[in-house]
Amino acid sequence: MINRKLKLNGRKGERMPTAAGDLKEEVIEWEMRPGGMLVQRRSDNSDIPIAQNLRIRVAYDAARYDISVNPHATFGELKKVLREETGLEAGEQRIIWRGKERENGEYLDMCGVKDRSKVMLIEDPESKEKRFIQMRKNAKIQATYRFINDVSIHIDKLAQQKCAIEKSIGNGKKVAELQITTLIEMLMRQAVKLDNISSIEGDACSQKNLQGQRVQKCVETLDLLKVANAKVKPIIITTKWETFDPPPTTKSWELFD
Repeated sequence: MINRKLKLNGRKGERMPTAAGDLKEEVIEWEMRPGGMLVQRRSDNSDIPIAQNLRIRVAYDAARYDISVNPHATFGELKKVLREETGLEAGEQRIIWRGKERENGEYLDMCGVKDRSKVMLIEDPESKEKRFIQMRKNAKIQATYRFINDVSIHIDKLAQQKCAIEKSIGNGKKVAELQITTLIEMLMRQAVKLDNISSIEGDACSQKNLQGQRVQKCVETLDLLKVANAKVKPIIITTKWETFDPPPTTKSWELFD
């Protein structure tokens, strides 16, 4: 909104001008501030001193922050500065000043915030609950990864035993059937552990399926080895003993002088 104000040139006691050229027109600009207040627009004239930043003390739980902001800044701009200090996004912040939560569009100076004023910052309860839920979800995922890793280590050891049995049978050496049966049982225990893992997704689910396939493949191989092991004939080693003739004996003794 622009109003025009006429300013008369001349000094006190002089004749009032009558010519149109003696009149000087001054333009006044207005702006609407938050709350519906109509004020004169701030001039960009370099003669007007620049306002110094306000030093605001912000209390967030047990932490305290000293923030420097322009007095004509908004609470929304203050939240952007606090995001760098606290790690909270602007949408997760709630600023309390004089017992009232302030909106992002409200100006600090218009609300009475001055140098060394103290404001309170709290985290939005809904955002805090979401953060807590996400933390629990992440902790559960990490625990699942560790569990699957432990199972994988056990499967690695059992797979090495399977390879040793496979090598022995391949070389024609018979293996005790109990050894194969026990190994299959130990692999099935690991499969049960994997089946008990539920409500997982993403990479953890892929890791679970991968280990399950390893167990299944090892068990199938051992079943085939059991059949092949039954067909292996044990090697019987016979030893032929060599006999030697007894040493000759003499009945008469020769005497020497």
